[in-house]
Amino acid sequence: MAKSPVIDTHAHWFPADYVRLIEKDGVANGAKLERSPDGYTAFVTDKMRQVFNPPMMELDLRLAAMDKAGVDVHALSLTSPMVYWAPPAFGLALSQAYNDGASAAHRKHPGRFVGMAMLPMQAPDLALKELERASKLPGMRGLYVATNVNGTELDDKGFWPIYAKCEQLGWPVFLHPVDTIGSDRTKRFYLRNLLGNPYDTGVAAAHLVFGGVLDAFPRLEILLPHAGGTFPGLIGRLDHGTKVRPELKHMKQPPSAYLRRFTYDTIGHNDQIMMNLVRMVGADRVMLGSDYCYDMGHERPVDVVDRLKELSAGERGLILGQTAARLLKVSP
Repeated sequence: MAKSPVIDTHAHWFPADYVRLIEKDGVANGAKLERSPDGYTAFVTDKMRQVFNPPMMELDLRLAAMDKAGVDVHALSLTSPMVYWAPPAFGLALSQAYNDGASAAHRKHPGRFVGMAMLPMQAPDLALKELERASKLPGMRGLYVATNVNGTELDDKGFWPIYAKCEQLGWPVFLHPVDTIGSDRTKRFYLRNLLGNPYDTGVAAAHLVFGGVLDAFPRLEILLPHAGGTFPGLIGRLDHGTKVRPELKHMKQPPSAYLRRFTYDTIGHNDQIMMNLVRMVGADRVMLGSDYCYDMGHERPVDVVDRLKELSAGERGLILGQTAARLLKVSP
């Protein structure tokens, strides 16, 4: 039996064409690129700033880092600024540039990269058309969506045709924060990321549960970043609220019944928290993640799993790649 590849499900990437498109047309659409003193290119709007440095863009550097870390496959995903900040037509163009680039990376290195598609979710009609196009591109294996879309929550009915198409395709939906909750109170101490990211993930998961998305699409797989954020840790509070609050009287079962409808990455930054998560949801619902190549991630994500000495060999194999291989249709 062939050994399952080690798959990193949380690995960010900027294709050169995506960056060049911002450079060419960004000013006309509310953004600009500027050079920093060390030569890196920065994306700037009135709300966002992102640096496009070589490790985030160059595949050769990425492959070397993957080999050093013992990772066989990256599931490539865009990250902030994504495309929702842009007017719909430009958001579509940026999405197409990303999706074409991710597919090209897969074609060049078919055993090392698969892609998570980006869509202009601020215009669901355009997003659905791009989803249909991107689903036919070689190497595209899932959808990447922010934990909210310019303040619109993920249970909004405008997004349901997209979920229906993903369910039909067998595509998992990977969530990731961009505009986080409480941003007016998290400007200092990097709290926008330290607290904002996991809290926004929890809010998104709750909307998918309470808003009926997981009931309407029973075969839809949702991947939560950062070890699920606040969702698994506060599941008891959500369950209790469902019993006592009139706002939740529509719920047929407690939120904890949906824990295994999600999968979770290994970016928890605490071994006890990670073992608690594995015991709560099962090793088959936890997948390797690095947050490549940010300082809030893991440079050597396999080591994070190896530290969890309570895991059996079978559980370790599930987390390192077997579950991801099934969801992302990656062959040994």
